[in-house]
Amino acid sequence: MQIMANFAGKSSEFRVLVKIGAIELPDYPLILAPMENFTDLPFRLICREMGADLVISEFISSEGLIRLAKKSRQKMTMEANEHPVGIQIVGHDEEHMKEAVVLATEAGPDLIDLNFGCPARKVVSKGSGAALLADIDKMVRIAATVVRATTLPVTAKTRLGWDEQNKNILEIALRLQDAGIRALSIHGRTKVQAYKGRADWTLIAEVRNHPAIHIPVFGNGDITDVFSAGEIRKKYAVDGMMIGRGAVGNPWIFREIKHYFSTGEMLPSPTIPARLAILNRHIEMAVALKGEMKALLEMRKFYTGYFKGIAGIKLYRAKLVTAGNWDEVNQILGEISGMAPADDRLKQDKQI
Repeated sequence: MQIMANFAGKSSEFRVLVKIGAIELPDYPLILAPMENFTDLPFRLICREMGADLVISEFISSEGLIRLAKKSRQKMTMEANEHPVGIQIVGHDEEHMKEAVVLATEAGPDLIDLNFGCPARKVVSKGSGAALLADIDKMVRIAATVVRATTLPVTAKTRLGWDEQNKNILEIALRLQDAGIRALSIHGRTKVQAYKGRADWTLIAEVRNHPAIHIPVFGNGDITDVFSAGEIRKKYAVDGMMIGRGAVGNPWIFREIKHYFSTGEMLPSPTIPARLAILNRHIEMAVALKGEMKALLEMRKFYTGYFKGIAGIKLYRAKLVTAGNWDEVNQILGEISGMAPADDRLKQDKQI
């Protein structure tokens, strides 16, 4: 599969279609990474509207799912206009993972994604997520079991390895492919690194370009803006990008990156009214799904991103995180909308 190195202005003859089973994605798709407490239904819908080609749920514990825990079931809530969408499952027990995937399949996603990379202590301590990087045989058995248990394509998200001395991602990729995994997303850090240091895309590209690899390989890590996305695409040949923290409170990152890839030009930063319109829709959907109090509490982690770069926003952001109800939030957003014209209040973005 040929990947464009100098992407801007290339003709259609260089374009390829990325397929995951029967799912067809555009050339070099941009994927919303699964993130616990972030990639719920409202945020996924916003990101799809802003250009994400595929979105994946926050991880769902296999143990919680087979016990029909309310929180686990709610995480599987989907809407027709967010497809293609994947449900991510995390766990360590083969039989329980099999049962959970059967339930997840019945929810109607387009694919099942397996979490083999979360470094959080509460996940790793149970033998799940990145813990499986220390037991590749078990990781592969789980993958094979899940593949047999569903008619949907199964993908996986993992890391380079356990630590600096054990970056065995090529072995992992080859074995997961043999187990039936249809696409692989690789975060360019080890389990020990967690989210510290810089992501190493060199190994991700080496996996993608290995002659025995024939499934799509997506890279993840340190894609925070158009500049970083452009540099990474020029340097490393992979099938697409998975964007996580860079999209939090910044869902238009997908639209901006796509525009740059297709034209070589940068879009201007969204105006204050444009940001408020997106944020209002985000809040409305969150309230409708979770209720006012829970939604407003969870929205607090998005405010920094939504208002990044706006001069004088610190005071308003402090008010937002202490607002007790939706009326207060609306009043504060109204005050923000009355600020000076966006062109005067937005800091100059980094240029490519």
